[in-house]
Amino acid sequence: MSAPVSVERREVLHRRVRFIVAFTISYNVIEAIVAIWAGSMASSAALIGFGLDSIVEVLSAAAVAWQFTRKDPERWEKGTVRAIGIAFFALAAYVIIDAILTLSGLEEVDNSPLGIGIATLSLIVMPVLAWFEFRTGRELGSKSVQADAKQLLLCIYLSGTVLIGLLLNSLFGWMWADSVAALVVAGLAIREGIEAWRGDVESPFGALDDDDDD
Repeated sequence: MSAPVSVERREVLHRRVRFIVAFTISYNVIEAIVAIWAGSMASSAALIGFGLDSIVEVLSAAAVAWQFTRKDPERWEKGTVRAIGIAFFALAAYVIIDAILTLSGLEEVDNSPLGIGIATLSLIVMPVLAWFEFRTGRELGSKSVQADAKQLLLCIYLSGTVLIGLLLNSLFGWMWADSVAALVVAGLAIREGIEAWRGDVESPFGALDDDDDD
């Protein structure tokens, strides 16, 4: 059991949440534009899915931002968490359909140096942001903030799988690798969506959180 949070500390954490979601929205709007444009040029299901995930992250962060502009944010907790869960499901549905179309041979995947660059940048930025937000949400006892952090964590998984798929396609011409990467991401999105819908939000950082508690 975590210690009760004082009124003054809660106000500090509320401001921190608003800063985190403002940064998340700004970064992901840019990331979405670049990734979707690059994915469309390369016909990459994984890269387009990556861009769409950025849009989902914007919507998720916007939901949390809206919640924390309310006079009593805790009152809107359950609805916000479920909205984030629905966003996960919507992302998974699109990525699965696009990946199947690519695997069926209806689309041919080209190389995308720009896509490789944006995926690499995300692998640098998102782990720090996700950890910072999850810690804040856990101290507040806010499942919506923690669920939004897990949305950022999905972006980390997505960045890694997309980067691997793009590199395999670029180096070896394995176009199927892009679709396999996209389907892995879809599976992760479904899992996280189910957890968010149930309100079952556990720490994705394991030992790091345990060390901090000690």
